[in-house]
Amino acid sequence: MKSIRSAFVALGLLLALTSCGDYNQVLKSTDNEFKLNKAIDYFNAKKYNQAFALLDELLTTYRGTSKAQDVYLYYCKTVYAQRDYILAQYHYKQFSKTFPRHPEANEAAYMSAYCMYLDAPSSSLDPAPIYKAMDELQLFINTHAQHPRVPEANNWMDELRNRLETKSFEIAKQYYRTQRYAAAVVAFSNTLAEFPDAPYREEALYLKAVSAFRLAENSIDDKKPLRMKEARTACRDALTLFPEGRFAKELQRVQTKIDAYLQKKS
Repeated sequence: MKSIRSAFVALGLLLALTSCGDYNQVLKSTDNEFKLNKAIDYFNAKKYNQAFALLDELLTTYRGTSKAQDVYLYYCKTVYAQRDYILAQYHYKQFSKTFPRHPEANEAAYMSAYCMYLDAPSSSLDPAPIYKAMDELQLFINTHAQHPRVPEANNWMDELRNRLETKSFEIAKQYYRTQRYAAAVVAFSNTLAEFPDAPYREEALYLKAVSAFRLAENSIDDKKPLRMKEARTACRDALTLFPEGRFAKELQRVQTKIDAYLQKKS
C-alpha cells in the first residue's frame, strides 16, 4: 500500500513540475499568437492566474491591432473570474466605452454594473457602495432598455433597495440602542420618508415615538414642553397607522405619560 501511495505522490509531483515547466515555456515564448491561444486555454481550464499573467502582457503587445478587442475582453473575464470585482468593473466599463461596436459591448456594460452589485457589502452599515451600485445599474437600464439583461438588472436594483431599507433601519436602531435619541428621531424619520413601504415601518414608527419621548424626558426645562408635544405627535402617528399593532399598548402608556406632563404645564 505504501509503495502504491508513494507512486501516486511521485506521479503528482511529476505532473506538477511538467505543468510548471510548460507554463514557463509559454511565458518565455516570443510567439504572441501562441501565447494568446495558451491564455485562452488557461482561461477555459479555469487556470485564471496563468491566463491573467499572459493577457496582461498581451494587452500592450496587441494595443492598436485588430485583436486588441478580444484580448481585452478575455482580460476582463479573467479579472472577473478572479473575483476582483472593483477592477473587473473598471475594465468592463472601459471595454464597453472603447469598443462600443463589439458584439459583447452591451454585455460588458451590464457586467460593469453587475460587478458593482457584487461588490456592495450586505453586512456593513455603510450604504455608499450600494448607492454606487444602484447608480451603475440604473445607468445600464436607461442606456440599454432593449437588452435582455434589463430584467436581471431590475432584480438587482430591487435587492439593493431592500438592503438600503434594512441598513437605514439598522442605523436608526443603533442610535436608539446607544441612547442617542436626537439622532434616532432624525434617522427614523428619514427611514420612514425614504422607504414608506418598508416592512419595518410599524417598528420604526414605534421606536421613533419612544426616542422622541426619551429625548424630551432628558431635556432641559426650556426645551421639554416642545419636545413632549413632538413626542405626542409621533405617538399619535404610530397609533393612527397601527391602532391594533403589536406596539399599541406601549405607545398608549407613553402617550398617557406625555399627556400628564403637558396637562401640568398648561
